[in-house]
Amino acid sequence: MIKNIVFDMGRVLVDFRPKEIMERFGVPEEDRQLIQNELFLSLQWVRMDRGAISDEEACENMCKNVPERLHKYVREIIFNWDKPIIPVPGVAELVHELKDMGYGIYLLSNVSRRHSEYWSRVPGHEYFDGLFLSANYGLLKPHYEIYKKFFEEFSLKPEECLFIDDAPANIEGALCCGMEGIVFHNDIEDLRNKLRLRDINVK
Repeated sequence: MIKNIVFDMGRVLVDFRPKEIMERFGVPEEDRQLIQNELFLSLQWVRMDRGAISDEEACENMCKNVPERLHKYVREIIFNWDKPIIPVPGVAELVHELKDMGYGIYLLSNVSRRHSEYWSRVPGHEYFDGLFLSANYGLLKPHYEIYKKFFEEFSLKPEECLFIDDAPANIEGALCCGMEGIVFHNDIEDLRNKLRLRDINVK
């Protein structure tokens, strides 16, 4: 029986799409593929999320791989992507509803150390019973160790948890650890339907 709902953050609670972020910060169109490769798809980004390096160190290293004229965009994206926070429509309301139904609500996210600077601006943050942030533990989804540590940290049973994440690999990792999951495709009604199929009787 499911007693706890575990959410990812990016592309589940808040919108985080590189194309839209680059457009918002005015990255020249001809430079967007380079910024995509050397920022969003870089080794530095992964190490930042693992907590192996700080956001400042990641920014400095990323800037070494792009022309100086693009340094301002790298800095703006790393330190200001969350201004403003753009919520995924309907998810905060779902979190509230699940909390009112008595479910434990948890966050399990690959995220850098800056998380504490913006979490209070994420709609629905007040309903969470616990946060498990990759950078704080030196672990990343979808590795087995992060799920194991998550269950230990909050004294949860995998079979009593349901994980919602936009990345199929992260859901597969959860399944390997005994936690059921749903791949979220930015469709709140589809998510509600899939919850109801698991006897979680949301509206």
